[in-house]
Amino acid sequence: MWLTYAFGSAFLAGITAILAKVGMGKTDSSLATAIRTIVVVIFSWLMVFLVGSQNTITQIGAKSLLFLVLSGLATGASWLCYFRALQLGDVNKVTPIDKSSTVLTMILAVIILHEALTRKMILAMVLILAGTFLMITKKESTGKSKSKSWFLYAVLSAVFASLTSILAKIGITGVESNLGTAIRTCVVLVMAWVVVFVTHKQNQFSQITFKNGIFICLSGIATGASWICYYRALQQGPASIIVPIDKLSIVVTVIFSSVFLREHLSPKAFFGLLAIVGGTMLLIL
Repeated sequence: MWLTYAFGSAFLAGITAILAKVGMGKTDSSLATAIRTIVVVIFSWLMVFLVGSQNTITQIGAKSLLFLVLSGLATGASWLCYFRALQLGDVNKVTPIDKSSTVLTMILAVIILHEALTRKMILAMVLILAGTFLMITKKESTGKSKSKSWFLYAVLSAVFASLTSILAKIGITGVESNLGTAIRTCVVLVMAWVVVFVTHKQNQFSQITFKNGIFICLSGIATGASWICYYRALQQGPASIIVPIDKLSIVVTVIFSSVFLREHLSPKAFFGLLAIVGGTMLLIL
């Protein structure tokens, strides 16, 4: 079943980027992240009460709680960087960099979680990195980005996303997956709103249009559903395989961005996408 959860997570994560890109518009990315996190928190705790796991919260050990909190902090940092990058750059350029966290996660899984590293996995990592390079060096199809700083934010998003997966794998052990997700989301919520108030972005709340608000909320719902699938999969299967499957969300993102955002791939970027997908499938087979 963990394979089913992993693929479900990939699809939902893929549409999250598109919904968030449309929803942000001219809205500050930190404020948009904080708003959508409220939706994710509600969604996450709803699932906790639906499965009845709220009664097990007192059974969570100190170590698991610590790593869940650390994972939440890493997630919050990754989100803030990722959605800032999405606001500044093209989805088809930001997403491949974010998905390259697969390689770092695999390396950390070997070092920290002592998961096996095979020749097939090494070949897969090479393909994923090569594909990422080809995709981010494509010619612009929708005009120049507002700022070149999108690249830095995208890289930071990938680094924090890698840490998130490893910390969550450790923290989720022995914890009901929905409850673990809900706890982590609360940490992200606090972190996101602290950033908003520290930077005084709360004053821009009244500038959010109805359409932007709807898409921001929809991206939060997609994220919540993706998380539940993802951490359920992590609880049951190996991180070195689940993480790459989740990163297949790039295919969903590319398709939707082409249809709805008119961000089309160049031939070079298309071959890069094939390399990423090939490397990911190599890990699954």
